[in-house]
Order: sequence, then C-alpha cells, then structure tokens
Amino acid sequence: MTTSDQNQDSGWNSFQEEFIEGLFKVDPASAVDAGRHDFDGKLPDWSSEGLARAAAFLKGSRERAKAFGTNRLNEQQQFERDYLVAVADERLFWLETSQAAYGNPTFYAAALDPNVYVSRPYGPLHQRLCSYVAYAKNLPRAVEQIKANLRTPLPRTHVEIGRTVFGGLVSYFEKDVPSVFEAVEDQALQAEFGEANSKAIAAMSRLDAWLGEQEAEANDDFALGPDLFSQMLYETERVDVSLDRLEQLGREDLERNLAALEQACAEFAPGKTLAECVARVQSRKPAQGPVAAARDQLGSLKQFIVENDLVSIPGTEQARVAESPPYMRWNAAYIDIPGPLEENLPSIYYIAPPDPAWTDKERQDYLPGAADLLFISVHEVWPGHFLQYLHSNRSPSAIGRLFIGYGFAEGWAHYVEELVWEAGLNRGDHETRIGQLLNALLRNVRYLSAIGLHTGGMTVEESEEMFREKAFQDPGNARQQAARGTFDPAYLNYTLGKLMIRKLRDDWASARGGRQAWREFHDRFLSYGGPPIPLMRAMLGAGAGPIL
Repeated sequence: MTTSDQNQDSGWNSFQEEFIEGLFKVDPASAVDAGRHDFDGKLPDWSSEGLARAAAFLKGSRERAKAFGTNRLNEQQQFERDYLVAVADERLFWLETSQAAYGNPTFYAAALDPNVYVSRPYGPLHQRLCSYVAYAKNLPRAVEQIKANLRTPLPRTHVEIGRTVFGGLVSYFEKDVPSVFEAVEDQALQAEFGEANSKAIAAMSRLDAWLGEQEAEANDDFALGPDLFSQMLYETERVDVSLDRLEQLGREDLERNLAALEQACAEFAPGKTLAECVARVQSRKPAQGPVAAARDQLGSLKQFIVENDLVSIPGTEQARVAESPPYMRWNAAYIDIPGPLEENLPSIYYIAPPDPAWTDKERQDYLPGAADLLFISVHEVWPGHFLQYLHSNRSPSAIGRLFIGYGFAEGWAHYVEELVWEAGLNRGDHETRIGQLLNALLRNVRYLSAIGLHTGGMTVEESEEMFREKAFQDPGNARQQAARGTFDPAYLNYTLGKLMIRKLRDDWASARGGRQAWREFHDRFLSYGGPPIPLMRAMLGAGAGPIL
C-alpha cells in the first residue's frame, strides 16, 4: 500500500465529518449560521449538564484528533488536525477555563441572535417564520438557564452589555420582527407566532430586568489576570509570547502610528494640534449619513483592489449596507456574512446609530467622519472581512470553511487598512491618511487596554482616557471601547493579528521578490480558511522564525 493510500484510509476525513456534526449538535446556533437549516430554531443546552456535555465532546474530539499521528496523515491533513485541535482548545477556553458562561453575558449573544431568520433570505418567508417560531418557543428555557448560570455580583460593564444585548432583543422582538413576517398569510402560523413571540418578549424582559437589579451590587472584578490572559492567547490564537514583549510591540506600533499622524496633520492642518487636526477631519461628516455614504464607497474600493492587483476576488457577490439592529448597537460597525453552506445570499454591512440617550453633541461626535468611514468600509468589506470570507467559503477544507478565528479575521481586516493606503488609495491624500491612522490608533489602544485591563490593574476610566488621548475618540466611542475591553479581552487581536500577518508576509515574500509577491501571498494566505496565524508559517513555507 502506498503512502497516498495510507493517507486516504487514515479515517481523518470521516473523523472531520463526525466532529462537525457533533459540534453542531452541542451548538446548533452555529450550525444555523453556517447554513444547516435542519437545525433551525434550536438553541444550545446551557444547563450545567448541557455545558458539561459540550466540554466533554470537545475534550474527547481533541484527544481523538491528536491520536492521528503524523505517519497517518499527509501534510494537508496534519494541518487540518492542528487546526481542529485549535478550534477545540479555543472553545474549551471560553466554555470552561475562563468560566465565561458564568460571568459574561456576551457568551450567549451570538447564539441568541435571531437575525438569520429575520434578515437572511435563505428560504421563503413562511419557512423562516416557522423557524423563528421554533426559536421563540425555545427562548424562555434558554433565558432561565442563562439567569441560573450568571453568578452575582457581576462586573458593572458586564451588566451594562447584558442589558444592551438582552434589552435590545426585547425591542427587536417587539418592533422589527413582526413587521418582517406580517406578509405571511397563514393565519394559524401567525397566531402561533404571536403567542411564541409574546412569551419570548416576556422572558427576555425578565432577564433584562433581573440584570437591572444587579446594578446596585455590580463591581469592577473583570480582570482575567496575567496567567489566564496568557493562556487565552495560546489556547485561542497559538501565541506564546511574554506579556512584556507583547506590550512592547503594541507600544512601538502605537508610536509608529502617532508619528505618522503628526506628519499627516502637519500637511493637512499646519499649526494645529493633533487633537485639532483630528477634530477637523472628524467634523467632515458624510452629508447623506454614514449608511448611504458607505454604500457609495464600496464600488470604488472594489475597483481599487482590481486595478492595483492586491488580491483576487472569487465570485461576484456584493455586500449591502444597513443600520444595525438595536441589540448590536454596542458595536459601531460589523458585517453579517452568510455561512459557507448557504448559496447566493447577501452579506449585510451594519453601521450603528448613536445612542439616543446621549446629548446632541455626543450623538453628532459619534458619527464617523468621511475619511474614518472609508477605512471602516475597507475593514468590513473591500478588501476586509467580506473578501476574506469569499475566500474562506471556497476553501477546499471543511474545517477552513467553517471555523474562522478571531485573530485571523480581525487581523486581516485591520492589515488591509494599511495595505490599501500603501497601495495608493486616494493618491496620498492627507485626510485619507488620517482616516486610516485613526482606525489604526483605535486598534492600538484596544491592544494596550486589553493587556492593561486584564493583567496590569488598568481601570475602565484609565482605558477610556487612553482612547480619548491616544486614539482621539469622542466620549461616546471612548466609553464603549473601554467597556468592551472588560468583556472582550481578546480584542487585542486586531493589532496582534495585523502584526503577525505583516511579519509572515515579509518573511515569505523576502525570498520571492518582495512587494511584487504580495498578491500571491494574500491569495495563498486566504485559501486556508481562518486558522491561528502561527499555524500558517509551515504551510506557506515561511520558515520557523518568530511569529512577531
């Protein structure tokens, strides 16, 4: 029997399929998001027994994967094995090691999101309403499990984000969902929907109110601590670098971007301070509003990618732009991309309006300037997340199609912001450069805040001040960003991922013609899906050098 035959008979491919099916059973919401609509309406079992079953499945799968020795697998399969083990480790870290299910309401947010039924046209409206009804019927049990899991007192920022998510869902159920499904003429189904939706509203309202009761005793005990933070970096991203070195790299990148901002501002607003320069750029708001302006930006950005041969564009899909639903307005912008098992469905790039509770000035300041918005569109669509998912959805590996890591996705989307500037977007315009740098500085401060908040005793107020002073964020954004660092400690992955991609690109391209090889690098890099970036070095033949 040849080596190829042995690899074919190794059982690896069937094990991959078993893993995916098993994971979908313990996390049916991820199956639905991927496009497996036989799981529609189902929610994970978040009881203590259900969480234990999920952990046991991941541990068992990890050990079974490791049992596939190198002699049994070809190079691609060895990579997939390491990728699969990393997926299990990442999920186990959040599920079990960090205890996120017991202290962080955002642990539940993705699975609770009904947007797939409401906004994603994967089937006739009648079919999607049936799925939503099943989801709504399962919601009260899920809400009781969440309430039983969350251990009080909670960090005050966790209470606040929980109320934003759960209270926002109440508003979404009440105002948005009925209008979407009102065209369905099946009166019996409409009656079933009305009853199920009312119970879902009541259940989520109870959870929101319960969280409100926790505000009086909420604390600031959110930090993971140095050991757990370092473990997070390895288990979720395969980054094994000392915290001191990581912080040094983050500060160096911050200083690099601040120096570039000083240079750009000296040309754009001579004689003005950096804060005055940034204020001038940010005051130039799109006249038609951010949603309409973003729509206008996408066509020219796509054309720029093509003309400059930066990366291939597989397929003809386009992204739409819309205002964010209420329960996601803690995030200034994001994109919802159909899963790899869907076909011919639109992606939606969402932009959040300011909080109506803020002052008029805060609401106006929160809106991005035109140059800032341009790089948000770069990040979310062309050539950021949307283009990256066009590639990953076509990966030859099922693991690569289905499991996209935080550092890979956000690292790529942040990396390309600087890439398009270096390639000549708007031909060296200083305002454009400042827009790019504002996005870079925002991610620099996220990086340093994550390390500071979770390992260095930084307070939320100190983080907020750094967002204002170093990233030039308005008060509303600064508050949101600092709070996010407490419940999303991995949001350093934007800059961390960017730094790893730049290092990998430069190491790979140095022996292949330098900059002229970037297009090939980008295509090859994206073809593997979304693994931890350190796993890419061997697959790309970049050598065994440091990852940063």
